[in-house]
Amino acid sequence: MSTIPNKFPSLISDDHDDKLLNELPKERFWEALDIFQWEGFWFDPNIIKSAITFKSSFEARDDDVLLASTMKAGTTWLKALTLCIMQNKNTHQTHDEYHHKHVDILTTENPHFHIPNIETITYSTKAPKFDIYDSSAPRLLQTHLPYAALPDSIKNSACKIVYITRNPKDTLISMWHFFNSIYKPHQDPIPLQKAVDCFCSGVHMYGPFFEHVVEYWQESQKRPQKILFIKYEELKSDPKRHVSRIAEFLGRPFGHEKEVDEVVWRCSLERLKNLEVNKSGSVLLYVTNSSYFRKGEVGDWKNYLTPEMEEQINQTSRIKLEPFGLFL
Repeated sequence: MSTIPNKFPSLISDDHDDKLLNELPKERFWEALDIFQWEGFWFDPNIIKSAITFKSSFEARDDDVLLASTMKAGTTWLKALTLCIMQNKNTHQTHDEYHHKHVDILTTENPHFHIPNIETITYSTKAPKFDIYDSSAPRLLQTHLPYAALPDSIKNSACKIVYITRNPKDTLISMWHFFNSIYKPHQDPIPLQKAVDCFCSGVHMYGPFFEHVVEYWQESQKRPQKILFIKYEELKSDPKRHVSRIAEFLGRPFGHEKEVDEVVWRCSLERLKNLEVNKSGSVLLYVTNSSYFRKGEVGDWKNYLTPEMEEQINQTSRIKLEPFGLFL
């Protein structure tokens, strides 16, 4: 197969960064771009630069909130839910008072604009709402970085982390669709077996998936008051219960059951897909807002993976996750 032209040039240019990259292990991701291994995980070179700055410079506040996840694990949904939860400042107001006083923030911009991804700031298509390094006020941020790459100030402060993960087979299929839409629009997709092999070997963007999940899982077991670990499938099966869990964890409990119902409805995939701000436009270079909304179904992998591919991923899951008492 011919190599895909590199239409995603590195934004890194200074000699120091080039020297760093030259010292790191390098692989070609899906024949589309070079990724480098840093802190035991694989990243686009621009993400490494942002991550290094973040790790060395970010000063966390105790009232900051960080949303964390692997790629394609329900991040957009979690952002939307958290935005609505954090709007719920007065837990004693009635449902009608809440509805009257608050503008629906989800109708004003894509969730990825309101809650910026820390390490992809260099790819922003518009000026961020705030400076993520300005600690004069509490911040609501998101990252795909592994726990090991987070700043010590986040780990050692009372800053809250909400981590969402997903069944690895559905994660892979969602990732496959997402990256094909970016790297190979209007072309044949990357062969699925190649994607499965890369996923299981861990050589993919923000990979290895399994080690990423385990890091946050172990920390959530040690410090449940610090990290809330959410499974996408549980959030789908009982959204009211788990949305309420998130709100309690963030210190923003709902005052009325109707408020929970409204947040679940406002953040439903069908509603988000049909909002004008999500039908067009772009928050990040090369990524359309509409590409964040596909099916969101549990078990969609069954429509794509062969039994052999399924077993390949299942076997990797058994080896990587089950020794830690984690089942996805």
